[in-house]
Amino acid sequence: MKFMKLGSKPDSFQTDNNNVWYVNSDLATDIIINVGDAKFYLHKFPLLSKSGRLQKLVADTNDGTGHGDEISIPDIPGGPASFETCAKFCYGMTITLNAYNVVSVRCAAEYLEMHETMDRGNLVYKIDVFLSSSIFRSWKDSIIVLQTTKSMMMLCEELKLVTHCIDAIASKVSVDVSKVDWSYTYNRKKLPEEKDNHMLNGVIRSMTVPADWWVEDLAELEVDLFKRVLVNIKNKGLVHGEVIGEALKAFASRRLPGFNKGVIASGDVVKARSVVEIIIALLPTEKGSVSCGFLLKILKMAVLVGSGESGKVKLVKQIGQQLEEASVSDLLIRAGDGEPTVYDVKLVQKIVEEFMVRDHEAKGEFEVNGNEIQEVKRSTGGLLTEASKLMVAKLVDSYLAEIAKDPNLPLIMFTDLAETVSGFSRPAHDGIYRAIDMYLKAHPGISKSERKRICRLMDCKKLSVEACMHAVQNERLPLRVVVQVLFFEQVRATATSGSSTPDLPKAIKDLNSGSHGSSWSTTTNPEEDWDAVASAEELRSLRGELAALRLERTASHARSPLADKGPVNKVKGLLATKRMLTKIWSSKGGTGENSGSDSSESLGSGNPEDVKLARTPSRKGRHSVS
Repeated sequence: MKFMKLGSKPDSFQTDNNNVWYVNSDLATDIIINVGDAKFYLHKFPLLSKSGRLQKLVADTNDGTGHGDEISIPDIPGGPASFETCAKFCYGMTITLNAYNVVSVRCAAEYLEMHETMDRGNLVYKIDVFLSSSIFRSWKDSIIVLQTTKSMMMLCEELKLVTHCIDAIASKVSVDVSKVDWSYTYNRKKLPEEKDNHMLNGVIRSMTVPADWWVEDLAELEVDLFKRVLVNIKNKGLVHGEVIGEALKAFASRRLPGFNKGVIASGDVVKARSVVEIIIALLPTEKGSVSCGFLLKILKMAVLVGSGESGKVKLVKQIGQQLEEASVSDLLIRAGDGEPTVYDVKLVQKIVEEFMVRDHEAKGEFEVNGNEIQEVKRSTGGLLTEASKLMVAKLVDSYLAEIAKDPNLPLIMFTDLAETVSGFSRPAHDGIYRAIDMYLKAHPGISKSERKRICRLMDCKKLSVEACMHAVQNERLPLRVVVQVLFFEQVRATATSGSSTPDLPKAIKDLNSGSHGSSWSTTTNPEEDWDAVASAEELRSLRGELAALRLERTASHARSPLADKGPVNKVKGLLATKRMLTKIWSSKGGTGENSGSDSSESLGSGNPEDVKLARTPSRKGRHSVS
């Protein structure tokens, strides 16, 4: 730390410990100066020769407007301590100025009008030289001095002390890191190498200094001062956005104690709102300058403290630009007071929609039209990579599984968010199946139509073996979905022989299209039966049929020398699956006399669609059942 000593005489100020100060001298004192609760018994000559204000006050006293030789200066900056230092300077006694007291003494000297017009080499001049030649050239001292201006901000602003401090700090931050010495910082832990005095002369200076070496020091500043310093740094344009982002992270951790946990003390809401809004205003606009996780934490805090909508909109836009970097825990933003749901799903919906905008952005190109140059917007075909889309789709699936546990979550919120990313191709639909199952478990009272709607979000063909095993035992799923899962599991198992898969039977096509033929009994509603939840007995029957088919296929495959050519066995397996569906449909057809025979007829081999099963299968003939 830099310091300056002025004067050469020994310190002869004494006190009786009752806030009474006097000078140990043979000369009697001739003036009493009251500074707050303290009394100073001093001599006029050394004081009046250097202080213009004291001259005026004594003159007023002599003109009869005062009370003898006693004057009061209750509003002097820095109080009794600063006045004592100024008085000692007037007496020529030794005083020491450093980063901690120089601001208060400078302001007191200004108040006392200790300028060059009173005496050459006066205190104001000497302090200004000390500030410019020493304090503002030291990183650590500049930070300390800026912090001490808080108690007398108005006068420091008038004297431009704050401005000079901020400029000095911003200039040092903007210097090339190769010219930075670690001694500039004071808020970090010492490196092991620095503890060895023999290594300080060469090794430390040659070490690589990180670009964000200064962020912890600035985080100690008050909110308004931090903002002014960072704005000055950004305006210089010499510091990368990533480093600005690190400074904001350090500041958030320092000024928002519950930041990483997403909580805030009840009494600090107003202060926290100010910090959050300043951080939002200072966020660099370059993509990737700040991590998506940090942006989402700031958004959580903005919701928690009730920040303005403009700040939230800015955050949503920036988060949407890099949503693929987020995690599920980051997206779990608590809903505000008065909201029925636990989490703010609408806010996440906006973020996902902002991400989708990147896939439809247009690129501006210029064309010459006659003598005019016009800008034409052309579609770039989307800026999102398939990897980004897949990551966001998986992220949304996992997020849906978490919010599905909320019993107050409306189905429309769930489906709207899921459908937002439905166009993104995913190799497996296990994630969305898990989310659907979670929702059905938490909302057992939803209607058949709602159950049908939510199950349409997944593609049964894309469920893994593990998910299929779970689904066929899931009593919360409609029978339609269970049968679809069983059928496609059968198709997948049959396809292991290497040949192409046959066309779907008409029963499955009808199941998806909702067209069951006109031969069904009018006394039943087959569509409602398919959408009803499968009973435990029906699930056991389906699993039993499937197990029997697997055993039969395995045995025939082992016996046949042509097993590797498989189409005939596939057809038999699919026909057996069709018989299974017939059996299940018969049990669902109601009590009507013709219900079983009618469904059997609709699924039987007499339909022209089923004749295709005996032909050579074709991949182009597949139908989607999702």
